Amino acid sequence: MSSSLFVDPEDDPRVEPPTRADERTMLVEFLRWQRDTLELKCGGLDAADLARRAVPPSTLSLLGLVRHLAEVERAWFRRVMAGHDAPPLFYSEAELDADFDGATPDSDCVARAWDAWRSEVAFADQFVAEAPDLDVTGNHPRRGPVSLRWVLTHMLEEYARHNGHVDLLRQRIDGAVGE
Repeated sequence: MSSSLFVDPEDDPRVEPPTRADERTMLVEFLRWQRDTLELKCGGLDAADLARRAVPPSTLSLLGLVRHLAEVERAWFRRVMAGHDAPPLFYSEAELDADFDGATPDSDCVARAWDAWRSEVAFADQFVAEAPDLDVTGNHPRRGPVSLRWVLTHMLEEYARHNGHVDLLRQRIDGAVGE
């Protein structure tokens, strides 16, 4: 399997984050870049490839990561920041890893994951856009009060870490590499 790029640099649909901007814009645009990267690197794959597991005994897969990141968006923006009663979509207290374990090579499972992820991203984007400032706080059950600034920074870390997993998983599937 030879290496190829996810996308030719001239055709990359992602918009580079600004090199100079206010703090909110910078955080939002870097997070958008990370989200777009997830979507780009999962693009063009069928349900079987998206659900392909890393290596036994791991249940890590691209589809599992999409489901997991939908849950992460939901937890931080709906539950913690907005204070909504928003139960998990893909896992439960009895099955904490179901976001990964339940990622099956089924087109309905894939569609549901992407729909959930896009819905949670849209909610998060609207919440951030409507927040008066980055000092708005939500309440985390273990950490206590957390600011929107902290959540956005944490989301950048979360996506960057998982996009590293995405790089390895995608390269294993078809050799595709790139930023």
